[in-house]
Amino acid sequence: MKINPYLNFDGQCEEAFKFYERVLGGKIEAMIRFDEMPGSGEYPPESANHIMHAYLKIGDNVLMGSDAPPPYFTKAQGMAVALNTETPAEAENLFAALSKDAETMTLPITETSWAHRFAMFVDRFGTPWMINCPKVG
Repeated sequence: MKINPYLNFDGQCEEAFKFYERVLGGKIEAMIRFDEMPGSGEYPPESANHIMHAYLKIGDNVLMGSDAPPPYFTKAQGMAVALNTETPAEAENLFAALSKDAETMTLPITETSWAHRFAMFVDRFGTPWMINCPKVG
């Protein structure tokens, strides 16, 4: 069994996933729009070009997401996408890229009792992230 994060957006899924693809070094394997789905006439016309399902492969990991059709979108809360890195430099590079124009900076990248580097923030697309470079592997 694998556990994969599934992110919801308010119309920015395509932009967010192209950004995550570049920053995380993954490959988008699917990007399906609402108007490409059977029964697409059931969705509001303003949702036609929004993303019904996106699938981003990053090594052995998968990040999935979609644009929630109006009025079903709610901001993510009570969770974060956690990235664990091998080196402090990798953590710092990910932090610099993902947190650019962050919506909220909970904890800028720093050393903690358990990590060489640790950070918490909400990116410009509303996705909560934690970046962790543990002191113990």
